[in-house]
Amino acid sequence: MAAAVTFQLFAKSPVPGSVKTRLIPALDARDAATLHARMVEHAARAIALARAAIPGADAEMWCSPDVTDPILRAIAARHGLRLQRQAADGLGARMREALESALPGRAILLGSDCPALDARTLIAADRALLAHDAVFVPVEDGGYALIGCRDAVPDCLDGIAWSAGAVMTRTRVRLAAAGVRWAELPGAWDVDTAADLAQLAADARFTSLVEGLHIRDGAETRRRTEQTL
Repeated sequence: MAAAVTFQLFAKSPVPGSVKTRLIPALDARDAATLHARMVEHAARAIALARAAIPGADAEMWCSPDVTDPILRAIAARHGLRLQRQAADGLGARMREALESALPGRAILLGSDCPALDARTLIAADRALLAHDAVFVPVEDGGYALIGCRDAVPDCLDGIAWSAGAVMTRTRVRLAAAGVRWAELPGAWDVDTAADLAQLAADARFTSLVEGLHIRDGAETRRRTEQTL
């Protein structure tokens, strides 16, 4: 029997220098990797809480480049997420691969960059899929932090410039053209830049994510950047 809903978390191995690189030099490479690992665990915990509130729900961690990273394996074990490998080429193809693997039924895919995606938001996303074909959580940079679908993956993942700032705008156009009924939950913000990091550090809800990290202020960051030029 298919799960009521399958929550899917995209997670990259927290190797210094390969994750959260846009936060360098506000953080050094090791601290950036530590923050990434903490945010993956934060998202995994939210999924576990949402899953506990939905009878029959399932949960997966889709890992990149593979499922061997010990930190990701430990996080998945602590929170009851089954490990899957991201194998397809390109972000849109990897998202489609994950979502389609959970269908027919309901699938909700998220990353770890948006700490505001808590259990209540995930539960609300699942409820939205009872009346809609798809659901999204837009983020301030123009993209989205969560996509969910019911029974079929909407035609909005191919041919999208993911690094551009109009991902959600273009997605809406594609959804409307395809006749997809979708819902959007309240918007949130990703932690991608030094400014986002400062916002995270100032938010009392996320103290544990930044505890012990050496966050350089703007002046120090500029000095270090100039020294590398």
